[in-house]
Amino acid sequence: MRRLASYFLRGLAFGAPLAVTIYVCVRIFTAIDGWMGLPIPGLGFIVTIALFTLIGFLGSTLLAASALSTIDRAVERLPFVRLLYSATKDLLNAFVGEHRRFDAPVMIPADGSGTTKALGFITQDSLARLGLADYVTVYVPFSYSLSGRLLLYPTSQVTQLHSVSSDVLAFIISGGVTEVPTTVLPTSTLHTGGADGVVPVAAGDAGPVSRGPQP
Repeated sequence: MRRLASYFLRGLAFGAPLAVTIYVCVRIFTAIDGWMGLPIPGLGFIVTIALFTLIGFLGSTLLAASALSTIDRAVERLPFVRLLYSATKDLLNAFVGEHRRFDAPVMIPADGSGTTKALGFITQDSLARLGLADYVTVYVPFSYSLSGRLLLYPTSQVTQLHSVSSDVLAFIISGGVTEVPTTVLPTSTLHTGGADGVVPVAAGDAGPVSRGPQP
């Protein structure tokens, strides 16, 4: 009986994530097909991918880029609509745009004691416009959630992680269940909070906290 239970749990650990993935993909394909009124399953998804690819191609041309820029400015002037448009645009650009924001994983103090740490991502390198030139914004995602917290930290308390940002994000979202990203603790600490506030930087790595490797 114990062996059967072991087989069941092993099958559950393997089959449940696969089943959930297939279910979500089918629901997405079905929803897109329903919006477009296409009878062939999956055709709507293919058409959507092709449409966005075409828009991206046209956006790379000078004439189309000018037209898209005009449309962008027009939408930005519409009340209420611009809030949703700007928020969606900034979110997508943060992950897949030319100015990615979640490509600099860092470690920060989670409380005043300095012994508890949290992982996050730098989204702004400087807050000089707010009168906080030596501060950066760090977004800390919540585990098993799509939300998180935005925190302001002085650069002296921010430690850059020399890891792939997608691996760090998966580690956070999973609650630490996934494999620990390689070189999470950097070989050279840029800045960290300590007795004197700053730990010397290793030779050749001097410089401010900067964005890490892209996913």
